[in-house]
Amino acid sequence: MGIKTTFAALLCVSSLVASGAMAQSQSKNRVAQKTKWSVFVEDNPTECWSVSAPEETVNSRDGRVVAATRSQILLMVFYRPSESAKGQIAFTGGYPFASGSTVNVNISGNEFDMFTEGEWAWPASASDDAKMVTAMKRGANAIVTGVSGRGTVTKDTFSLLGFTAAIEDAEKRCGG
Repeated sequence: MGIKTTFAALLCVSSLVASGAMAQSQSKNRVAQKTKWSVFVEDNPTECWSVSAPEETVNSRDGRVVAATRSQILLMVFYRPSESAKGQIAFTGGYPFASGSTVNVNISGNEFDMFTEGEWAWPASASDDAKMVTAMKRGANAIVTGVSGRGTVTKDTFSLLGFTAAIEDAEKRCGG
């Protein structure tokens, strides 16, 4: 894939993720609750997603726990038929990530890296999304570790109880 194609793909993904985040923060269209995961649906364009907030958050600097101001912290899986997005994972850490950093996701011992841009992180490809979704279906929790632009290490633990039911519901609602 050439640099222009890669850049264009990244812009498309950024747009998709950003629109989903905006919808999440403004949407009142929660259609289901599956244990720790919620399902939302929006129209025009049709978009469905499952989302969860962390069960536990630890912020540290230089090995010591510190207080950190963060906005919404969410782990999401999107389905958007008009963009051919099926099972796209996104994470927002509630702060700008360190430039050029990656976010590590440990799903019950299976590790994955996601690239970052601003406050967002996502897998590099649809294939990586699929591998993470498979691991999340089998796992008990997902621990997402990132580094802020100020050097704070954040570790957010998400329960995966209800994950499979939530993404299957979202996929079904978006024609999957």
